[in-house]
Amino acid sequence: MSGFFSALSTTLDPLCGPVGIFSLFGAGSLVACGDAGWGDEIAAGVRMTISLAIVTLPVGLIIGFLIALAAQSEDKLLRLAAGIYTTIFRGLPELLTLFLIYYGLQILIQALLSWMGYEERIEINAFVAGVTALSVVFSSYSSEVLLSAFRAIPRGQYEAGDALGLRRWRTMRLVVMPQLIRIALPGLTNLWLILLKDTSYASAIGLAEILRQTGIAARVSKEAFFFYGIACLLYLILATLSSVGLGFLERNVRRSEGRR
Repeated sequence: MSGFFSALSTTLDPLCGPVGIFSLFGAGSLVACGDAGWGDEIAAGVRMTISLAIVTLPVGLIIGFLIALAAQSEDKLLRLAAGIYTTIFRGLPELLTLFLIYYGLQILIQALLSWMGYEERIEINAFVAGVTALSVVFSSYSSEVLLSAFRAIPRGQYEAGDALGLRRWRTMRLVVMPQLIRIALPGLTNLWLILLKDTSYASAIGLAEILRQTGIAARVSKEAFFFYGIACLLYLILATLSSVGLGFLERNVRRSEGRR
């Protein structure tokens, strides 16, 4: 089954697939696919960038939603914890957060295992570290967007749900969440575009995404302007496609809200 999906992804690859851009127009150039050029490596970097962003998005949204709930909780300790969380991870540079998680967690886990008598060296997977760091940063910003959306929903919406005999979780799912999505979507769209660009930080811990792959190609071939130009173009294409798709989603959400 894994072989089937691998073959399918290769066939549908927009860069090095049978009808890919590099396959059709890059033959004999530095971006040729196969052993003749760097097309395969750059295509793999694009897949890694997209995978990193797509995996990070739901994780960051879930954490951000929980932080937003904590920030408006009646419990002072929860509000304090949410405030400390967002202050720290919105204040730290993304690259520093990545280093702290990648190296700091390794040291912490190694120290814990050593205390338990296990002396083998432990190394955290770079993809897991990248997802964790980007999720933490994304959640700290998305929690503020979601918190603002929560505050834009009148308290009467909750009271109406209580008056109808709905449990609080049903009121949240049926009444609050549809409005929350509509209000928060523009802000979350901007955060998604920022997340796409922030995936480039993962190159610092050896993750083979767009910037790392084009950087290696630039150093080996001595064609820095050419390959970094390709990296710019790829990021712009991803951002444009995301903007078009999310714009379509936002219009549909508003249209469905209008029909209500």
